[in-house]
Amino acid sequence: MQKIGILIETRDQRVKPAMYGVITAARGPERELYGLVFDGRGREYKDNLAAYGISRVVAVQSENGMIAWNPDTWAQAIVQVMEQLEINILFGLTSAWTKDIFPRVAAMLDVPLVLDCLRVDIDNLTAEKSRFSGKTIATYKLHGSHFLFAVRPNVIEARQAAGTAQVDAFTVRLDHERMTVEAVEQDPAARVDLSEAEIIISGGRAMGNSDNFQILQQCAEIIDAAVGASRVAVEAGWVPHSMQVGQTGTTVSPKLYIACGISGSVQHFAGMKTSEVIVAINTDSGANIMQSCDYGIVGDLFEIVPLLTGQLKAIKNNE
Repeated sequence: MQKIGILIETRDQRVKPAMYGVITAARGPERELYGLVFDGRGREYKDNLAAYGISRVVAVQSENGMIAWNPDTWAQAIVQVMEQLEINILFGLTSAWTKDIFPRVAAMLDVPLVLDCLRVDIDNLTAEKSRFSGKTIATYKLHGSHFLFAVRPNVIEARQAAGTAQVDAFTVRLDHERMTVEAVEQDPAARVDLSEAEIIISGGRAMGNSDNFQILQQCAEIIDAAVGASRVAVEAGWVPHSMQVGQTGTTVSPKLYIACGISGSVQHFAGMKTSEVIVAINTDSGANIMQSCDYGIVGDLFEIVPLLTGQLKAIKNNE
């Protein structure tokens, strides 16, 4: 039986929804999935994780109890878990967490790491990634004894696999702490994590100023969406860089992407082309985004978005 570890990311005392697609990607015959939980709530997550294929929930802690967020100590703990439980493959979500932790784990073990995977073939130890602004897909063949993969959020559909899971406490010994995390501050603009959002509504040059982004915020609140922006809007100072979608911003793969007043440059499209459904709202029917979307609406976003918000609010109120 092959043992595969999965770093379980949580938010607001819940497993992040995008994690279930990662678990789905790791499943297969003769595989035992270990979910590594660091927030001390392994028993609370057990049933939800078991519903997607996790058979063992590993509640990682130190001799002093729960391990506070620190990428260095978390990496040390993960290495100990992998070595003592004989886990040679580790999966995670491509996120700020894994970008901070996984390279440290890979360096400690001296093993290969592939971030932002679109697909992983465990049997053949290959991983697919987008390259050259999404124009090509590269396949990486890995060699070694241990392997780390981080999957792009929402690119793999989560599928349930009914089962049961046990919860095991795993105590690690942290010999030293090379760095100290004094505080973790959440960007006030990040109501919903952009990279993991299932619905995103973004604004571009046509927004005109920062105040006009409230139109998108109002719509986003109705459908629990994240608000994004093009590079032009960010460089104009209307919104923070954390909201930028594109090659030089955040790469996203939501179920629905609504582009409002965005021309659709190559760089922007590279960051959202794997969206399941793309809707574009633009006064220019010849804009690049209109040639690449699933549904195009030719019109003024300042008329269409409020209408859309009103309709969505009416539907929600009648539910």
